[in-house]
Amino acid sequence: MRKNKNAALRKPDILESYYQVLIQEGLEGASIGKIADLIGIHPSLIIHYFKNKENLKLELVDLLIEKYESPAMLDFDHIGDAEAHFNALMDVIFSLKWSRTVEPSVHFAFFYLSLRDEKILDRFKVMFKWLRDYLSRKLAYFDRAGVVRVDNPDRAAEYIVTMMEGLEFHNQFLADGEPFEAFSQIAKKSLISVLKNGDL
Repeated sequence: MRKNKNAALRKPDILESYYQVLIQEGLEGASIGKIADLIGIHPSLIIHYFKNKENLKLELVDLLIEKYESPAMLDFDHIGDAEAHFNALMDVIFSLKWSRTVEPSVHFAFFYLSLRDEKILDRFKVMFKWLRDYLSRKLAYFDRAGVVRVDNPDRAAEYIVTMMEGLEFHNQFLADGEPFEAFSQIAKKSLISVLKNGDL
């Protein structure tokens, strides 16, 4: 029992160390040794808990998904007014804070791996379908409340998810030093107009 308890306590530290090494070194530089050095343990302990680097990757993906699904980021239960609820949701999903829930270099590193690794791909599909379904339920609620006009909430939600992911591409390749929020606010304004006009 104590051994399992110690593993449960130690594994989150190892995963967080792996996350930090990925930020600093990238996929190509994130060795077991560097992960161990960062938290002052022997590399064999990582192998003991995770068996191999593939399991370590998969468990980190699961941890990153938990970060995206954090209820604290998407808790609007205290907002009774549907219009205010809608505006609060739009503010969150187009914010730099939401976009940096996971460091972009790590997010896109695992996106790259998902193109070659079916287990990681399956996890990404679950994550994005979760976000799509969450937004779809919200849009259906806002439509019933007369805040937006949406005939197909699932399709509208997929449009929003795609738009959200595109903000990081814009920030990386097209922004030319312009703050993230400058373009994200334009995108948010355009989306709100589309949703309210019934174009989705």
